[in-house]
Formats: sequence, structure tokens, C-alpha cells
Amino acid sequence: MSGFEVDLTNCDREPIHILGSVQPFGFLLAVNSDWLVVHASTTTLRYLGVAAEDLLGKPLGQVMSGHAIHNIRGRLQIMRGADAVERMFGQPLLDGGEDFDLALHYSGRLLIVEGEPSQAEPLIEAASAVRSMTMRIAARPTFEEFCHEAARQVRALTEFDRVMVYRFGHDGAGEVIAESVRPGIGSFLGQRYPASDIPVQARALYERNWLRIIVDVDAEVSPIVPRVSATGEPVDLSMSMLRAVSPIHIEYLRNMGVAASLSISILRDGKLWGLFACHHYAPKHISYERRTAAELFGQLFSLTLESREREIETRRMAEARNLHDRMMNAVVKASAGADSLSPYLDDLCRLVHCDGLAVWLGGRLTLRDSTPDASDVHTLIRLLRDKDTHSVFATNEIATLLPSAAAWTGKAAGMLAIPLSRAPRDYLIFFRKEEATTVVWAGQPAKLVQVGPLGDRLTPRKSFEAWEETVRGQSRPWTLVERSLAEGMRASLLEIVFRLTDLADEERQRANQRQELLIAELNHRVRNILGLIRGLISQSRSGVSSVEEFAEVIGGRVQALARAHDQITRHQWGPGALSDLITAEAEAYLSGPNLSGKAERVKLNGAPTALAPDAFSILSLVIHELMTNSAKYGALCDQRGQVTIDWARDAKGDLMIDWRERDGPPVKPPTRRGFGSTIIEHSIPHDLNGEVSLDYRPEGFQARIRIPGRYVSTDGVTAAVSQPRRTDTPVRAPDRMLVLEDNMIIALDLEDMLTRLGVRQVTVASSVAQALDALADGLPPFAILDVNLGAETSFPVADALQAAGVPFAFGTGFGDSAAFPDRFKESPVLQKPYSAESVAALF
Repeated sequence: MSGFEVDLTNCDREPIHILGSVQPFGFLLAVNSDWLVVHASTTTLRYLGVAAEDLLGKPLGQVMSGHAIHNIRGRLQIMRGADAVERMFGQPLLDGGEDFDLALHYSGRLLIVEGEPSQAEPLIEAASAVRSMTMRIAARPTFEEFCHEAARQVRALTEFDRVMVYRFGHDGAGEVIAESVRPGIGSFLGQRYPASDIPVQARALYERNWLRIIVDVDAEVSPIVPRVSATGEPVDLSMSMLRAVSPIHIEYLRNMGVAASLSISILRDGKLWGLFACHHYAPKHISYERRTAAELFGQLFSLTLESREREIETRRMAEARNLHDRMMNAVVKASAGADSLSPYLDDLCRLVHCDGLAVWLGGRLTLRDSTPDASDVHTLIRLLRDKDTHSVFATNEIATLLPSAAAWTGKAAGMLAIPLSRAPRDYLIFFRKEEATTVVWAGQPAKLVQVGPLGDRLTPRKSFEAWEETVRGQSRPWTLVERSLAEGMRASLLEIVFRLTDLADEERQRANQRQELLIAELNHRVRNILGLIRGLISQSRSGVSSVEEFAEVIGGRVQALARAHDQITRHQWGPGALSDLITAEAEAYLSGPNLSGKAERVKLNGAPTALAPDAFSILSLVIHELMTNSAKYGALCDQRGQVTIDWARDAKGDLMIDWRERDGPPVKPPTRRGFGSTIIEHSIPHDLNGEVSLDYRPEGFQARIRIPGRYVSTDGVTAAVSQPRRTDTPVRAPDRMLVLEDNMIIALDLEDMLTRLGVRQVTVASSVAQALDALADGLPPFAILDVNLGAETSFPVADALQAAGVPFAFGTGFGDSAAFPDRFKESPVLQKPYSAESVAALF
């Protein structure tokens, strides 16, 4: 180690893919093309009952049953790609023997078979869990919420103490941009880690192998025997799930206090964008099936992330194309020189998000907004010419190229230079000002380390306390998208500079045609949107006397459609129950002060019936208007009237709905037809080819609606509660709550409901042991306990809460509390599926 300075970059030389051992939670066999075992891990004695040395040279058929070999060969048949890994779950290796989860891949000419004891996962179905997780992150509108929700979902799936979304920057350093963490262990959110913390060869493996687990940093590794082949080559474990861990990384994790870790790669265009970094402060093993679900989620997260970023890139590329078309259209009419670009300089600045620009063209310099002085720009141009830059050149720190630039970082600290001629002579240069930033590092990144107890290996840093560094002299980095835009812009600008004649005329005609089509389409769409907005406003304003009433009318109509949409999407955009539609409208409208008892005066009678999504949405508006009119003018506007809604299918299969009001004030036909009446009378005939008839009888308004049978179904429809219920009591939720729920998806839904009700901190436990540990850390004001937890019940936790005087409620999907112990007979019970209303009623 003498003769050079020791720092963590030396880790880049460590051959972490050929360490010659595996972690002890499984076994490894290497099989040659003759299906003979040529390498084995010493853990075969533990899991297969045969020492590794005794397996060498044996046919794999003597280690496993013929049925297992048959299944393995079948998996190999469908294997595709150099780094493909096939998985097998619950596979007995011997007839009647223990089930194992297997991973199969090729390492050169060797088939690698890795196995670990299979763990049953009755509480998670991988495809369903990943589908739910992906839907949740996709619903998050902002990038920050998207990443935070992803961290939360991964933590719920893996049950690690800490899950971080770790993004790599342009300099290779990592930053924790989102985090989900067990309360009480602190936060790493916003902290950065130097690029040397994850060496180059480790990043390469993350790009090939999506998931990496370290079960116990203190576990003894299992050597592979023989360590090398007859030709002296070690087994390449790049794609291994059991691959042992670098001693340097083990010590790094120990220094952080981490006992187990899980890493899930996040790739963008096949390159490492970041990681889900999961830490646990005690040894932790999760089943291969659950790890596979986590890996699949990481892949879907990567695709969703890439899709979101491409949407942004596509919009900016469209802006660039539009600007290109406008410039090409103008160049044939403009005068020579830089003046032809003058009308578009502001657009160019906005396109690349810069603070200023300089154009050097034909010996003429044009400066715009924040730039260095003219003499300094000439110095920069000479520097660019000396570099012979024929393509776009970008830096966020000009002072590294030109030390004198440190004096004017307030005007321009970074630049993006575009050559405007084939010989590096003319340039368009974008500038960005200095952005002084305070970077919070997890320990001092530049701190050198010493040779430690690992011999000629390095000892990683031991301090991970937050260390702040103020970075000056740099601008915001230029992104790949911005560089790509600049490359595309260069082609357009070169055409302008070359002053094309005949080719320019032809391009102008093509550009004009494209522009006219775009403008026509844009005009058409804008007019449609403006017409829709104008129609909604103008049709809804009649009959209202204030802005508040106007907003309420429009809001009610939009909410009716929103409620219908929610009920349809709840069934994956399938048919929605008619009773649910009417109940939701009654509940939504009949809430508020002085409306006590109104909900009970809406009676629903009819067999369980469902409507197709398009009919469901239209009918929701009609029911909304009928309910609104009844509450304002009809049977529900006083304390006595009632509304009865009956439905049935006639001989042709059409759905007949009868709306009848009675015991309300005398009915008078309306003297004017408002927009609400138009919705009631014309939407169903117009959109569904149905019928609507209205009868303004003095003793009570009546309406009859016919919906064609093609929109109606009755198969598999469950009846909803026919009496809508509302509570006008304000919800006063506690600040903290404990939720004991063994189903991840249900737990997340309940956590969301509680958060919306005002609960600031929700501690989720999936077992009695976890719940009791949470109580030991502090008693919550309230708890919700799922009764059945698979192999156990929540009664021990209920006993602890009862002894401490903490109120709680049970949650159950069985619908019967008769089996509860006598001491819990009076405890509140929530029936699954939970709803916000039923949860709110607890407080």
C-alpha cells in the first residue's frame, strides 16, 4: 500500500463478483455441460445432507429426483438472454423431501443452481401486491410524491426498518430523495453519499442484477469448493442471489449500524439511475417469493419513472420542433447575419432554461441578459476553438477550464456551447448563474481512510453524521435532455447560417404546411375546450343569485360525475351497482346542518342491478339533479316528505326506474326550464336512447326513467345497504394511532383513510410481536386491531391495551363477533371492507 495515497477509490479494484463464497441462507451447485457437479458451497451439508466434497463429480441426477431435473430442464428451455435468471418456487428436490426455492442461471459454460428453503407466503400474492403497489405510485401527481409513495410501498412489502430512494447525480454521488422509516431511528432524507461509497464494479453489477440481499452482516460465509476450476478459473457469481459480500462493504454497513440490507436497482435506458436502499438494524431474511415481488416492483417503477421523464422530454422536444419550424419559416425572409436569430433568442433561453446567451456569428457578437463581459466571452470563444469543439459542449463550472471565470460566477458559472459552423468558428453559448448550494453529506466525503484490520484492504469511514458543505462557483448542471435539445438545435441553426436557397425554399413550404396543420388542429381543440367551459358556465348560471351558489351548483354536478367515476373504477371500470349510485348521491346531498333524518326518508326498492360505465355516469347526473330538486323544492325540503325509488326490468329487459315523492309541500310545475331540468329530461334519451317522463302531481312529483337493457346487468351484483347514512358530528381523530393488520394492501388503505381524517402518525404492525414492540415504545391514544392474523389473533395486543386503558376497535371480515372472548364483547367492531365513514364513526 506504500507509494500512493489511500482512499476509498481503491475499492474499484476489488473483484467482488469472484469472492469464492456465498451467504449461508442457501446452497449453490455449479454443473457442467455433462450435468456433473463441479463446484458446491459447503452449505450443501446443511440443506442437502451431503458434504460439498462428496458431491463433486456426481451427476446432478444423484443429488435431485428425476422430477426435479425435469422441471429444471423445462425452465432452462425458456431462458433467454445472457443475464437471464429463472426462478422455481416450492420445488422438492427429492421425492417427498423439503420444498426449495431455486434460482437458475448460466455463468460462462456452467449452470448455477442456487436454492433456499421455501417459505410459504399465505398473506401475499406477488402479482396482486405489485399491481396494487404500481397503481398507487402511478396515482401520485408529483415526482416527490411518486418517490415517497414508492419507498412506502417497498417498506410495506419488505418490512425493513428503513427504505430510501437513492438517486445518482451527474458526478456519481448519491442522494436520498425519498424515505420511509420506522419511527424513532432518525432520517437520512436529503443526505448525500460520495460516488466512492458504491464502487464502479458494484454499479456494473446493479445494472445486470436487479436485486441484492444481505441477510446478516455477521454471518459466516460458506466457501465454494473447489475455489477454482481445473484451469484455475473461479466461479463468476455476478448473477448469484447468494453471492457473499465484500469485506469492505460488510464493515461499511457495520459502521452504519446496519445488520441486513436489500438493494433494488432503478434503471433508466439500461443505465443505473438509482436504488431502493433498504436497511434493517437486526438480521433479516425475506422469502425469495417476496424478493421476486420487490424486484418486479423495481422494474415496473423503473418503467414508470422512464415514462414520466420521457413525457417531459417529449414536451420539450415538441417545443424545440415548434421553435425550429418558426425559425426556418422566418430565415428565408430575414436579413443576413445574427439578426435573423434575434426574434428567437428569448425562446431559445426558455427552451434550455438559461440566464443569458451570447451569439458569435460572422465576426459579430450579440449578448442577451446575464452574460460575462464581451472581452471575457471572446476569451471563452478562443478557448472553445482551441478545444476544437465540433459538437455541443457543456460544463456547470467554467472556472475549471478558465480560472479567471471565478471572478464572474455571479453572471455566468456554467455554459452550454453550440458550434454554428463546420469549422469551430461561430458559437451560440448559453449561460447559467452560480447556484450556491448547501449539500448535506452523510459524513465528510473527502476524508481519507487508513489501512485497517482487514490487512491490505481498506477500512471505510466510521462517521455518518450529517456534514454540511457549501458548494460555490457552480451552476445547475445541464441535463441530458437539454444537451439533446442543443444538439437538435444545432442542426436547425446550421441551416440558418448556411442560408439555404433552393433547399431552404422547399423546406419552407413543407414547414408551412406542417405549421398550418398544427395551427388548425390547435384552433379546433382550443375552440372545443372553450366551448365546453362556456356552455357549462352559461347553462349553470341561471337561477342562482350569488357566486357561492353558482360555485355550489357547478361543484355539485362535477362531484356527481366524480362519485360515479369512483364507483366505476372501484370495479376496474366495470358495471356499477344502481343502489350504490343512488345511496352515494343521497349521502352526498343530504349532509349538513338541519338535515337530520332526511337520509332515512329515501327508500330504495329493487333487485341488485348494475349499469354499464357510460350509463352509470349519465344516470348519476340525473339522480343528482332529482335529489337536488327534492331537497330544495320537493318532498325532502321539509321534515315530513319521503322519496321512494323503485326499479325493475320489464319483459324486454329494459330497466324501469320510478321516482315518487309524497307528503311534501304542494307541487307546482316549473315556470322555467333550467339546465338541471335539461339534464333530467334530455341526457338519457340523447346519450342512451332511453326515455324520461316527468309528472308534477300536486300530491308529489314523479319521474319514470327507462334505460335500454344493453346497459343493464344483474349477474353477480351484490345488494348495497338501501338506507343511506350520514353523520354531521365533526371528526376529532387522535394525533397518533396503532394499526395491527397482517394484509399489506388493507393496512395501506386504512393508513390513508386515517391520514385523511387527521391522524398525523400511524404505526402499522403486521404481527402481535411487532405491535407489542410498538406499545413498548409508547402508547397511542387509539388502536385498530385486525382480529385474525393468520396463525394468531390480536387478542394479546387487546389485553395489553385494555390493561393500559387505551381504547381500541377490532376489525374483521367475518361479520360475527360471537367468537370474541367475553372481555371484548363490548369492544367496537369494524366490518371489512373499511370505509372512511365507518372509521370516522369511531372517534
